[in-house]
Amino acid sequence: MLLDIDAATGLIRAVRQVLSPYFDARPAGMTPDLIVVHNISLPPGEFGGPWIDALFTGALPHGAHPYFETLKGVRVSAHVLIRRDGNVTQYVPFAQRAWHAGESSYQGRTRCNDFSIGIELEGADDVPFELAQYTTLANLIRALLATYPTLSRERIVGHSDIAPGRKTDPGPAFDWSTLRALVG
Repeated sequence: MLLDIDAATGLIRAVRQVLSPYFDARPAGMTPDLIVVHNISLPPGEFGGPWIDALFTGALPHGAHPYFETLKGVRVSAHVLIRRDGNVTQYVPFAQRAWHAGESSYQGRTRCNDFSIGIELEGADDVPFELAQYTTLANLIRALLATYPTLSRERIVGHSDIAPGRKTDPGPAFDWSTLRALVG
């Protein structure tokens, strides 16, 4: 899937858009210079369904599953979700600050949401990701690198790298060498 980003809007052309209310402006003069890879499944370990969209838009029905009760009051988003089949949903324009990293630090800089792009992969720490997800992620990274010159191949990390001890994703099942080979 070839991905094309409109630099003026920060939106990927021709992908599904479900805009989240959970974002705000980046600090003045701040541009993204870090890509953070996450994984998500709702309920944990289950794939498909409307629950990720619902979480990122504040519409998660907490009574629909016992786990959802633990997410009451959570206000979280990501810039993009890549489903198991490689399909993309964008929730926040890239120029805006998505609320994906939480308490975080990278190379001495805190508040990673200020300067990062958050990409969720539908998955779990211990479940192998699909080739379609790696392919789409690599295509998205190449499109981001072409659109935002402040980004680089060397600044792609996992959520666990910016929130060690608090987060484990994308987890041991994520194959960084496959991603790096596909990005080129």
